Order: sequence, then C-alpha cells, then structure tokens
Amino acid sequence: MSIAFTKYHGLGNDFILIDNRDSSEPKVSQADAEKWCDRNFGVGGDGVIFALPGQDGTDYTMRIFNSDGSEPEMCGNGIRCMARFIADLEGLAEGTEKQYRIHTLAGLIVPTIQADGLVRVDMGEPRLTAAEIPTTLAETEGKVVAQPLEVDGKTWPMTCVSMGNPHAITFVDDAEAIVLADIGPKFENNTVFPARTNTEFIQVVNRDYLKMRVWERGAGATLACGTGACASLVAAVLNGLSDRKATLELPGGNLIIEWSEADNHLYMTGPAQLVFAGTWGSGAMVASEAPSLPINPATGQPIDCATACINGCVLGEECPNQVEQEKAASFIENTSLDKMLEMAAIAVEKRNAERAEKAKTEGPKWVIPEGGIDPNNL
Repeated sequence: MSIAFTKYHGLGNDFILIDNRDSSEPKVSQADAEKWCDRNFGVGGDGVIFALPGQDGTDYTMRIFNSDGSEPEMCGNGIRCMARFIADLEGLAEGTEKQYRIHTLAGLIVPTIQADGLVRVDMGEPRLTAAEIPTTLAETEGKVVAQPLEVDGKTWPMTCVSMGNPHAITFVDDAEAIVLADIGPKFENNTVFPARTNTEFIQVVNRDYLKMRVWERGAGATLACGTGACASLVAAVLNGLSDRKATLELPGGNLIIEWSEADNHLYMTGPAQLVFAGTWGSGAMVASEAPSLPINPATGQPIDCATACINGCVLGEECPNQVEQEKAASFIENTSLDKMLEMAAIAVEKRNAERAEKAKTEGPKWVIPEGGIDPNNL
C-alpha cells in the first residue's frame, strides 16, 4: 500500500503530514513513523502528524508520533504545520483568514491562518503546578520557579511549565555555548521528570527578546519548538526577566509569543511552509527475473560480462558478445584519440540537451514551493 504525504516545516522543525480524514486511527504505526523520520533511509523529519476527523465538536484531530516513535501530547510548530496542511487540503485561497478548532491530547488548540500567511495559535493556558507538569521538584500543588537541580555536576535553576507537554526551562548567559547533545538527554531522562521532559536553555537579550535552544523529548535537538517558546516566555515572566510579549529567537527563526493578561492564554505567531509532497510505498522489494548469463565452461558458473572479462573473454569464439568486441577493437585501432574526445564531447552535449528538454516536458517529480527547498530540512 502506498501512502501520500506532504512535508512542512515551522522554522526548520519539520514534519511529515498525512491526510487521515477518512479514519480515526493513524495510517502509520509508531514503529513505521520512526522509519519515515530517518533522515538517511526515510523521508526525514522530527515527527509524523496525522490530520484525523474531529471529535467533541472540533474540526479535526491531531495525532503526532516523534522521530523515536513516541507520542507527545502536542507540538506547537507541528500544529501550525497541520493548520497550513488543512488549509491547503481545503484549497483555502491566498490572503484568506480562517480559524480551526483542533482536538489534541493536550486539549483544544485553536490555530488561525492569517491573511499574511502566518499562523497564530491560541495555545491555551499554561499549567504551573508540579503535578500538572509533572515533576517532583516541588510539592504536588506547588509551582516550580528557579528550583535547583543538579545535572552533570552543576546546579541549574529550573522553572517548569506544562503546555499540555512538560517543559523545564533554565536561564543561561550564552545559549549558543550549550552542547545540547551532551546535556539534553541528562535533563530529558532525569528521575525528577517521571514523563521525561523538553528542556529549554534561554538567554535574555532584553525584556522583549529572548534567545532559545531546545532539546525536545523524543526528538533531540531541533531548530524550533513552539510549546517550548510559550513555556519559556512564561518562565521568563515568572522570574521577572521578560515582558508578557516577546520575540523568541530560535535556531530556525523567530516566533512572537504573548501571554495575555486578559484570558491567561498563550498566543504564538509564526510561519508554516510547504517543503515537498510525495508517496511512501509499502517498503516491499519486488524482484524481477534476472537475465540469463553465459556459463564459464571451466567453472560451470555464470559470467557477468560487465565485470569479469576485463582482461579478455574466457569464452573465446563462444562469447555471445564476440561481434561487439570485434567492432570495439576495430574502432580503437582505427580512431585517433583526438577524434574520440571530439565524439565524447558531442555525445555529452547531446545528452545534456535531451535531459533539459525532458525536464521541460515532464516537470519535476516533487511538488516544490516557491523559494525552493532548504537542504538543511531534508
């Protein structure tokens, strides 16, 4: 069975989107999602997102499997990509604004496609008690603000926030200096986080501009994390380091995050862009019947004439390619080197012209958006 997919990215956090509106169960298993996300042997991505039918009065349901096969509650960049994917499926006209109500494991999320093409998402209220996060860094109903945690021989002041998924935030002098691959897993799998955690390292540039690096639970170091950006702004406000609206600079680009005093909701605004579309096969290899090969009379084994007869055909007059060999020998004997080079140049020029003409008539094999494909996201 072949499954169509479309790949999107939000600030470099890339996802494989599947139209799953005809079924309430994901078309791809968690184990297969891990294969799909492999950047060497699969499509490549930080996760696979399924657009399923809505439930409880919502327009759609979102499920997501991480690149390690685990299932998180929600993903901020992923929800923007899903909103853009749905809009494209519905044929939403450019410049049109539309809002969607999406059911997730973290609750109701409401993204809006804006007229300028950006996606603004009502991410709901942050959850601040230790039980909601969950973590054992404080009493069950207590908040976790600047609580010390020893990791890798150093004490880190941690502030924890849940956006439907757990986040542990710490403030550093230089976010770029953090070696995520070394320290990230030690936070993610720390015993004080029973459901594991996403970890954000935040550098405060000023009260409305923060730099962020993230180690995501189940995905590792990523270029952006929408829920992490929301959680980080909340943590900065709780520590008196930021205003309630700020730009979060991530490796993949910027997000605008606002923690509204009016309704206590977080609002995230950022891009979601198409990368390409394609089809994933069943993974089965269908073998075709191999052509018959001549047999070496001395060994009784087949001879691959393309590789085994470089020093002369062992079949002599019985060689099935004898006529072609004689023609090749005559050509080499009677043609000058300059003439051979001239003929080769003409052949290359002709081949390039044929390829260019073929590309014009057949078009690309992938659906590629304006601006091309960023090779760093493949």
